[in-house]
Amino acid sequence: MSLRTRLFNIYWTLRGAIAPSLRYSQYWYEEALKRYVTPSVEWVEIGCGHAILPSWRANEERQLVKTCKAIFGIDYDLFSLKAHPNISKKLRGDVTRLPFRSEAFDLVTANMVVEHLDKPDEQFREISRILKPKGVFLFHTPNAYGYGVILSKFVPERLKGKLIHLLEGRQEHDVFPTHYKANTEAQVKALAQANGFEVLQLDLIPTDAIFAMLPPLAILELIWIRVLMTDLMRGYRTNLIVALRKPS
Repeated sequence: MSLRTRLFNIYWTLRGAIAPSLRYSQYWYEEALKRYVTPSVEWVEIGCGHAILPSWRANEERQLVKTCKAIFGIDYDLFSLKAHPNISKKLRGDVTRLPFRSEAFDLVTANMVVEHLDKPDEQFREISRILKPKGVFLFHTPNAYGYGVILSKFVPERLKGKLIHLLEGRQEHDVFPTHYKANTEAQVKALAQANGFEVLQLDLIPTDAIFAMLPPLAILELIWIRVLMTDLMRGYRTNLIVALRKPS
């Protein structure tokens, strides 16, 4: 058994004792995604990278791709795009100028991508353009008021890639600049209103501990996450899952 596996096992035990109802935010996002992916849906995954869901949900991802009528993936990073195993129709492009005709798609999704948008007003407008009437833009992103985003501001840029690799196992080439310009409840609502979207879902949720691999810190973090799970601390939870609908 590897050291990483042992540390994860310790973390699961700690989580079960301190915050037993906590779930990883990607599971919440996957459940939301399944509500919108149907056999008639034509779908675009924005910033598709090399996966729609985490690697351990590869079977579920393949099933989702098979379920829809058609799916396209778009990403500016060519290395990530080439590595995507489940989307065959992939394009390199910028969210500010999407290479699709107007009102072409039923669903646009973005999993941990909105935090990287540098001009969200333009980019939300462009997403609205390619959506059919009653089409949905579903995304999962960090909350700018969450402790993870606040702590990251104190980490020097040259160290961020190494720290993310240590804590999450992600390679440094898979870490990109963040802007957090559409990452609070107020920002999302303002962008939705400015671009004619109706808010169908705007959930603030906690997720698993950032320091899961460091048991002493994980204990303190799990205690804080349990506090975040109370209604009083809703605005400071770590993640947002949002569904916006284009009007008919």
